[in-house]
Order: sequence, then C-alpha cells, then structure tokens
Amino acid sequence: MANEYDVSEIITTFLLNTCRLLPRLTKHDVQAAARCATIITKHPLNEEETEYIPLTTGSVAEFYIEPMLPHVGDVDVMYYFNSVLAIPRGHPPPTQLPAEFHNYVKVHEIIDSHLPGYVYLPLRYLLTRSTGESKYNYIKFDADKGRYYANRSSNSYGKLTHGPALLAVYSDSQLSVDSVRCARCLSWPQQAADWPTRHRNYGWPDSATLDQIVSNGCDLVGVAHRQCRQHKWIGKNQHRLSFSRAEIVLINSWMPVQQIAYHLLRYFIKTERLTDCADNSAAGTLSNYHIETLMLWACEQKSRSWWTDDLDLVRICVELLHTLSVWLTNTRCPHYFISNCNLLDNSFNVGNVASKLRAIDEEYLSSWLVDNYIGQCAKLCPVHISGLFNDVSTTTKLLNVISKIVRWRVNASLDDMLCAIDFAEGRISAVLSFHSLTAPSCVCWLNKLTNIDKRLTFYFSAAALLYVACKILRNGFSDELMDILATVLGHNVDKSCSDLSLRETEMNTSELVELLQKSAVERLTTYRQLVARDFGSVVKMVTTDFEALYAYKRGNYQRCLQLSIRNVRTLLYAGRITEIQVKPIFTQLLDDDIVSLSALAMIICWTCRSRDHAGIYRITQPTLSLYLMTQCRLKLRHSVSSMARIPRYINVARNRHSRDSTLDYLTLKLTERKIEMLQSARVAEIYLARYLNTVGLL
Repeated sequence: MANEYDVSEIITTFLLNTCRLLPRLTKHDVQAAARCATIITKHPLNEEETEYIPLTTGSVAEFYIEPMLPHVGDVDVMYYFNSVLAIPRGHPPPTQLPAEFHNYVKVHEIIDSHLPGYVYLPLRYLLTRSTGESKYNYIKFDADKGRYYANRSSNSYGKLTHGPALLAVYSDSQLSVDSVRCARCLSWPQQAADWPTRHRNYGWPDSATLDQIVSNGCDLVGVAHRQCRQHKWIGKNQHRLSFSRAEIVLINSWMPVQQIAYHLLRYFIKTERLTDCADNSAAGTLSNYHIETLMLWACEQKSRSWWTDDLDLVRICVELLHTLSVWLTNTRCPHYFISNCNLLDNSFNVGNVASKLRAIDEEYLSSWLVDNYIGQCAKLCPVHISGLFNDVSTTTKLLNVISKIVRWRVNASLDDMLCAIDFAEGRISAVLSFHSLTAPSCVCWLNKLTNIDKRLTFYFSAAALLYVACKILRNGFSDELMDILATVLGHNVDKSCSDLSLRETEMNTSELVELLQKSAVERLTTYRQLVARDFGSVVKMVTTDFEALYAYKRGNYQRCLQLSIRNVRTLLYAGRITEIQVKPIFTQLLDDDIVSLSALAMIICWTCRSRDHAGIYRITQPTLSLYLMTQCRLKLRHSVSSMARIPRYINVARNRHSRDSTLDYLTLKLTERKIEMLQSARVAEIYLARYLNTVGLL
C-alpha cells in the first residue's frame, strides 16, 4: 500500500484532523449532568435533610477531545454525603468546613490496611455547628466502647452493581451510568505524601497543577481489594483511596497528542480483547486504569519533545505498548500516586498478553489502525464514502478516502450538535417530569448546563417553571417551591413580593400558575430563537410554536391561527424539522385532546412492546401547527371551504415527517377526523335547512 513511514504519517494527520479539540455539547455531558442533578435530590429515607454531593468522573470528565469512534464507555459519577468526612490519621478534627457540609458531621479517620492503597475508616469525631456560626465544635468518639467503621452496607439499594458502583442501564442512545458512593477527604492523604514533592525531570505536572490537586484532597470508595472481597469483615469495611479528582485535572492538562494516544491505546486494548470485565473471582485483569497509569507515568517521565518532535502517533503508541509489556512481564505496574503500591500481582490473568505487546512494531500497528480504526470511521460515513475503503491498496487511494472522511466529519459537526441538543431537551424534560426537583439540584443543573451549552439554561429554566406550576396545581404553593423559583430566577424571591409579583396573599393559584406558564413560554421562545440562529442551516424550525400553543390555551384563537398558518407554510415541505417534547410537565400547555392522545400512544406503545418510547413523548412542529390551525378555525367557526387544503397538508406531513412518531400519527388522524366531522355536520345542516324550507318552517 505504502511504505511504513508514509502510512504512520497519514494516520497521525487523520487523527489530528478528526479528534475535535474544542469544547462541544455532547450527549455524554448531558447525561452526566442529569445524573448529578438527580443524585443531589434528598434521599427519601433521610430525615436529617443531608444531601449527596456529586462529581462527574471518568472519561466524560477527562477527555476534551472527541474522536469519531467511541471513547466513553459509560458515565461515571461519584457522590458523598455532606454529613460524612474522612481525615488522615492523627489529624485534629476540623473546626471549619465548606458551606456544602451539614450542621452535623461524622468524622472518620483513615487507617492503613495491610495492602497499600486500601484503608479502614473508624469513626473518631462528631462535629456540630452552632446555629448562625461557621465554626464546628467536636466530641471525640470513644472507640473502646465499640469500633464503628464506615462500610458500604447501604451502598446498594437492590440495584445492579458493577464493583463499588450502582449501575443504571438505559435504553436508546443513553450510556449506562455507574454511581459510586464515597467518603470525602479534604486533605491530601498521607499514603501519597511523597507524590507532590518527588523529583520530576521535565516539569510535568507544573507547580500550579500540583497545588491545585493537593488542595482538592481525595476520596475513599467502599470497595475491598479483590483478594479480600470474600472475607466477611474486610470485604465489608475496606475502602480504596480514590484519586479521581487529581486524574481529571492531570488528564485535562495533557496536550492533544497525549489525549489522542490515550484514546488509541484504550481502543486497541479493548478491540484486541486484552481486557476482561471485572468479576467476582480473585484473579485480576488488565483494565483501562492500567492504561491511564501508563500514560500518567509517560507524561511525567518523557520530555515534551518526545511527544511533539516529528510527531508520529504510531511510534508513540508502539513504545508505550512495549513499556506495558515490560510491566506485565515483571508483574509490576507502579501506582502513580502511592509509591509502594503495585497495581499488578501474580493473580493477574495476563497470559500471553506481554509477548503479544512486545511483538508489535510500527508496521503492524499502522496496518492495524488502517483496517480497524480508519476502516471503522469510514463505516460511519455515507455509502459513497465508505465504499471507497474497499480498495486502499495505494497511498493515493488511502489519502483520497481519508480526505473525504475528514471533510464529512467537519460538515457533520452541526448535525451532531443538533442531535445532542435534541437529546438534552429529552433528558431535561424527562428528569423534571419523573423525578423531584429541589433548589440544590436546580443549582447543579444550571451550573452544568452553563458549562455545556448556555442555550440549554433557557430550556431548563422554562421546564423548571412548568414543574413548579404543575406542583402548585396539585399541592399548592410551598417554601420548597419558593426556593426553586429563587434559584431559577437568579435572585432571592421574597414570599410577599418579587419582580414577578409572586404575592402569595394577593394572587390566587390560577393567576400564579398562569404567570409561571407565561414566563416559561417566553424562555422557550428565546431558546428556540437561539437554536434557530445557530442551526438554521441544517434544520428548518419555527420559533413561535410555544407562543402559538400559549395563545390557543389563553383563547386567543386568531393569534394562534395566524402563527400556525405561517408555521405550516414554512415547515410543510422542509427536509429536516424540529420536534416538541410533550412529557408530563409540558402537558399543561397542550390541548386536552393532545394530552389524551399522548396517554393513548403510551398504551399502544406498551401493548405492542415497542422500543421507540420517544415517539409517545414528541410531536413535530408541522403536525402541531396543522392541528392548531384546524382547531382555531373550528373555534372561530370558519367555513368548510377554508378547510379544503388541510387534508392534503396532512398527507404531506404524514409522508414526510411523521412516520416514526406514534403521537404524530394519532394527532394527524384526529385532525382529519375533526375536518370530516365538520364537513358531515355542515352537509347535514344544508339538508336540514332545505327540508325545513320545503315544509315551510323557514
């Protein structure tokens, strides 16, 4: 095909051009934000009003590149109780804590076990913060009267587990979520005391990064060493030191070439099946954490020029795989933070992995990456591009295919982001429809979405206002709902007065709900305008769909009709159009017939065991506009002739836009039926009038 050097150079150029480097909205980020927000919600059995504090970890938090092939296997979230704290052994109890901590805090001491990196957490102190003060007082716990250890007996609430994690498995395009409960330690652990000060030849990480990491402390995860998991007491009480916070900072400080190399190594090891899933046996297996450790040591021990001079990702990966081979041969994988901790031992099932890695050279890896990486990327492209990959026997042909893949990748960027935005709308509306919302979870949502994509904060704030309106209709106004409003509106909302005139004593329930709905529609309209501005080149959308809905709900049928006619003309023959979420919190804006159809669609979906549940919670803009246009003309008692074109419009909408949505199909059928009933009624009126005229009654 080409000589070795040429192919490796082509591969390097391809990876640099296809691994996006700029921050972008992704489905993984949205799913992680949703999980963090739901974790924050108070536990239903928690009477002390303590809270979970979440942190997105793992690949979602570590990678800032976005390769064409999957680089995120699942969404990892760690969380800790704000009423539990760990401190290094011998440290005095803290007298001040960050504001997120509870007024009553149990302090556990970190005690070494017989295995490096694994510890026990006996209870040592009980902290109490006086009302109105920031300082904590403490009571020492008498360990002689009973040794209370932090354990993970409450970590699994009857759910699937994956190691120390609670595993939530989702359908559709969502990844599984690993939620790991931990204990927070605000100090850098003694077990890794020499890490910040050890000698580094090439200045990575720099002093500012070291200071940041040390100040973040660490966490302790409730999982025993694999050799101790069957032990009755140790298996329950042993914890592992977690440096996830440090790893996020370090990996995000890598150069793009280092992140790409990390991705390639993980992809190669996984594709070649050199790792196995964790099980309950005592045997260890090679994992992504070993690859991460390999990369961390390489970034520290190799100069910047080793990575960047004559940049060749194939060469870099081959040398790193050879280093891993040496580690496996010597059964020695040094923990990056804890100097006396080995991540490998004789129980590991490495088999012939070491010899296989040692035999890899640049020619082999180049050929492998062309066939198994670039080839898989080609399959993501349209047929006229992917078909070209059947013949890459020369450098010219390979370069031709790669140039087309890269061009397609660039052109598909907006389309990918739009899919992520649609996913975000679905997740936000689903979480607020089927889960509780609190002021702290609102803060989490808004902070996360601001970092992901500021446009989504308008959508979330609108959904939150509709959530509050829905709760008021069911249970009346409450202090908890007031706190949510204060968070969403960005200022303190006094019970007696605010700039939105939320006066509990002067405004009845219906007026308050109307005000919230109006404010939500204004935010949704702003959101539509922002999305249409940035994505109008890849999708046809109107920005007045929610305004038309609200006008119909308020009985302003003439205004709704004007907007709906305009929207139908804009959307009917468009290629790609936008959908509207109709999950429970949005039903308060909808016509009763649409709400009933949504319930019917749900029954049909479950009866038929359909996997496309999304189709019962969405309706396209053309379908909704046609329905509203018909309803308004009925309400305004327009003539039958004014409805003459609507059946043809319905056929167009059905054929072009509504094939995959159950609710769309039912709504269009209902609209047709309403027109038919009107026509039948008007014909009956004509015949009745003629008859009455004949018999002289008119």
